Amino acid sequence: MEKQFSNKKARSSIALYLSLPILSWAFYDFANTIFSSNINTIFFPFYMDETLGTDEVKQQVASTFISYANAIASFFLVIFSPLFGVWIDRTGFKKKFIVWFALISILFTFLMGVFSSIDFGISNAGIPISLFYVVVSFVIAKFFFNSSLVFYDAMMPDLGTKEEMPLISGFGVAIGYLGTLFGLLVYLYVGNSDFHKAFIPTAVLYLLFSLPIFLINKDQPIPKSERNRTAFLDGYREIITTFKDMKQYKAIFTFMIAYFFINDAIATTIAMMAVYATAIVGFTSNEFILLYLVSTISTIIGSIAFGYITKKIGAKSAVTCVSILMIVALIFAVFALNPWMFWIAGSMFGISLGSMWVTSRTLIIELSPKEKQGQFFGLFAFSGKVSSIIGPVIYGTVTLLLRDYGTIASRIALSTLIIMTIIGLLIHLRVRTNVTN
Repeated sequence: MEKQFSNKKARSSIALYLSLPILSWAFYDFANTIFSSNINTIFFPFYMDETLGTDEVKQQVASTFISYANAIASFFLVIFSPLFGVWIDRTGFKKKFIVWFALISILFTFLMGVFSSIDFGISNAGIPISLFYVVVSFVIAKFFFNSSLVFYDAMMPDLGTKEEMPLISGFGVAIGYLGTLFGLLVYLYVGNSDFHKAFIPTAVLYLLFSLPIFLINKDQPIPKSERNRTAFLDGYREIITTFKDMKQYKAIFTFMIAYFFINDAIATTIAMMAVYATAIVGFTSNEFILLYLVSTISTIIGSIAFGYITKKIGAKSAVTCVSILMIVALIFAVFALNPWMFWIAGSMFGISLGSMWVTSRTLIIELSPKEKQGQFFGLFAFSGKVSSIIGPVIYGTVTLLLRDYGTIASRIALSTLIIMTIIGLLIHLRVRTNVTN
């Protein structure tokens, strides 16, 4: 079985952050967050709203398109992510899969730019056929982007000691959100219209900043003689067996259920915040970009701070604090009648967003049985991505069914996320961390 944690001696924070394997690992967060922010959060929603949202009713239809596209990408991840975790535990390969999955994601991000620039002269119900090609490319790009993150998260134990995990996790998230700031430079090229022009530059940046992890980090493969040579699909049987052992791993399964509801709010807000801010609250694209900058800076500060907070108070307590912060942020967003209220919501959500990833990844490491760590990272992705289907589907269905009511449809859709986060918090409080795996 693969080594679970590095045997390195304790290092100072500076030595830790300047370690070449850790720095190159963190730069993949820099790279993929450029994709996440530019494509998933900003320019794909802007492009959809620009193409479809010509009035209040059609704005709700655009929201439905965006929600369902995100849900489909998450659906495929749900199917495959448990198997990814089994691959890690059986082969030890992590970087190898990151390289292939990232390259596929980059290719289809590039194709989004190609298809959106071509007028095929064909439309269906007034919707240009090129939009459908862009949506399909988005679904594929997002699926492989998310798939690579399963292997990226599972690389953490190779980078340091168990005690260093909160700092490494916080550092990775913080560097990632610096990528968000860097990626927003694309907006200077795009301007206030023709948002499809952002797709190809984003693909190029995604590739450029992925190169360090491609070239520097090394896998620690399990020797072929020691690998379990069971059938390919036995990975799913192993996942089913693990679910049957819930009583043995009660703490981690309880947290995964909690994370299911919490991530419902995270995934849906990330996907919908641009359209919500502009179409519902009344932000211009310039104002939203500025808000997103401030939110990103809040995320960076929160990520670093919660690395230390998690180390001080423990991962479970830190997750509790972040969940409460997220609930307050969503309440401000739902009732935001003036831009200043959404400024508060965006800043608070920015802090909670990065902090949740720092604290949840650390808690998974604390709770996971050492011999099944890769598999539980796969299940962690499974829990989160199932909610990444449900949340957008609920949001998109509400906006579709209530589209004739205009902006109130989106406010009602967003309010469902408050309920989901409260449920997740109540379940999380039942997690017992004083267990021996």
